[in-house]
Amino acid sequence: MDVRKTRKGNAAAWLTVSAVMAAAVTFVDIDRVHAADDWPSRPITMINPFAAGGPNDVPARMFAQRMGEVLGQQVIVENVGGAGSMIGAQRVAKAQPDGYTFLVGTVGTQAQNQLLYKKPTYDATKDFSSIGLFLEAPLVLVARKDFPADNLKDFVAYARQNGSKMQFASAGTGSAIHLGCALLNSVTNIDAVHVPYRGANPAMQDLASGRVDYLCDIITTAKPQIDGGAVKAIAILTDSRSPALVNVPTAIEQGYNVQAYTWNAFFAPKGTPDATISKLNRAMLEAMHDPAIRQKLESAGLRIVVNDRATPQYLDGFVKSEIEKWAGPIKAIGVQIE
Repeated sequence: MDVRKTRKGNAAAWLTVSAVMAAAVTFVDIDRVHAADDWPSRPITMINPFAAGGPNDVPARMFAQRMGEVLGQQVIVENVGGAGSMIGAQRVAKAQPDGYTFLVGTVGTQAQNQLLYKKPTYDATKDFSSIGLFLEAPLVLVARKDFPADNLKDFVAYARQNGSKMQFASAGTGSAIHLGCALLNSVTNIDAVHVPYRGANPAMQDLASGRVDYLCDIITTAKPQIDGGAVKAIAILTDSRSPALVNVPTAIEQGYNVQAYTWNAFFAPKGTPDATISKLNRAMLEAMHDPAIRQKLESAGLRIVVNDRATPQYLDGFVKSEIEKWAGPIKAIGVQIE
């Protein structure tokens, strides 16, 4: 047996195998590039991890329609609620990174749930590719209409003296509304009793009836009650006044650095091609600057973010900063969900 020929034959075989493998990898890479270039070639699913009809649903559907027009494919909103929005967010985190499934996320899905749950089912900083931040929804501190204070200074003074007798409502333990008031209470040193409800609407109904004392509600659901005189607005919990409630001063104006708001941003599964992310971001920007969409959202008190804050890079850092921001208040209230 000629050992040298055998070795040469093996070497030739390995070269052939290596060439085939390299070609296969090349074809896979080419396929990925072509897939990104051809995207989208079929309808896209936007996962809203909350129930239909809620404050997160209205802007999601507005953006879905306009983004679909820009992309040339229908964007279908699918409501996947449950587990404090974790089920819907997890579904996107584990979806194929092909651009056909993406999430409309919030401060709850991407920041607060990471701290509230003992074992989150996804990592908000590692399992998603950021598309862009597009909307902010201020929280408003509202009190029962006969509350004996009309501004935040007097509200805090009264609450400190009567904290053990006072009750504040929320849309449920760990909700953005609950945590907004938890932050307020922490900053102002108020110790009141938390009364969780199954949603913001029943919480607001009991506030309007005088059964509870105050609530930190999202502006879209608080504004009609404020305008109708059913509840009393004490402060906007953002860094600037809302054009929808121009006569309501911010907490900062009144001497308390409380900034509590929810926000909306789009996220895709980690590994989604950059070209696809770029197309989704451009479609989002088109929707942000659509005059009809802006008018409807801003008249409800929502705030479209500026372009500099609507980039994937900004959103990456923003999510991390939001997790840091909410760590203290969540630890202070001592809530952790299994």
